[in-house]
Amino acid sequence: MQNDTDDEFASPRHIGLEEAVFIILVILSLLGIRITDYSPHDGYGYWIMMVFVFAGLSIFVSWLQSKAKEQDIGEIVKLQAMHWLHTLIIVGAAFLLNKSGQLTDTGASLVILLLLALTTMLDGYRIGWQFSLLGFFLASCAIVVAYIEHFIWVTSGLGILVVAGTFFWNYWLRKNAGFDDA
Repeated sequence: MQNDTDDEFASPRHIGLEEAVFIILVILSLLGIRITDYSPHDGYGYWIMMVFVFAGLSIFVSWLQSKAKEQDIGEIVKLQAMHWLHTLIIVGAAFLLNKSGQLTDTGASLVILLLLALTTMLDGYRIGWQFSLLGFFLASCAIVVAYIEHFIWVTSGLGILVVAGTFFWNYWLRKNAGFDDA
């Protein structure tokens, strides 16, 4: 019987795909922050679209993990779909608040970014620490955008730090688990 560490690293291909999804989501998040800075209205639409992208990629990672762990994919997709559907309902509420004039486009973008952060953090409990970290990254970016005038540099640096940190952490885990090729 394998221990949890062996199971975690049983499929290096799946681990590589999960890391790629994580990096793609960080890059798309930084792109969204840049779009929101350039055009708050376009940024608002971008963040709504990103909820669907995050949901799809989250379900994809869950599917990869279910194959490796021989779990029922139907049950996992159902849980993920409900998780992200609830997020979409609240994003819809933010949309309505924006249309009623209660939230500006920038304010609505930040609210949606925070909702996406929370949903991603909570999804991390189900599919892995990188999604929780991604949620904390998104929440940090929302705060940085609100308080720092030249936030592009700060959020970009934070994104690089988060990605580099995950590479070093995964390397350390593999090395200590005896999966280092060196």
